[in-house]
Amino acid sequence: MRLDKFLKVSRIIVRRSVAKMAAEGGHITINGKVAKPSAEVEAGDLLTIEFGTSTRRIEVLDIKDHVKKDEADSLYKILD
Repeated sequence: MRLDKFLKVSRIIVRRSVAKMAAEGGHITINGKVAKPSAEVEAGDLLTIEFGTSTRRIEVLDIKDHVKKDEADSLYKILD
């Protein structure tokens, strides 16, 4: 699944356009490499996302096209 779509479906970032801008700005890495919005995300990948002055590391647990709001956090685990 595309990075920008995964971030939206998992509700880590609410809008896909915002996820796209963050990736284009170099604020997101997948397994230590700067990621484009079209980069493929797979289960087991480690995402690092810079939110302003904080950084969040996330492990991708599952990939689904659609999930309910209360199930979205089952797609990932926050590492720190």
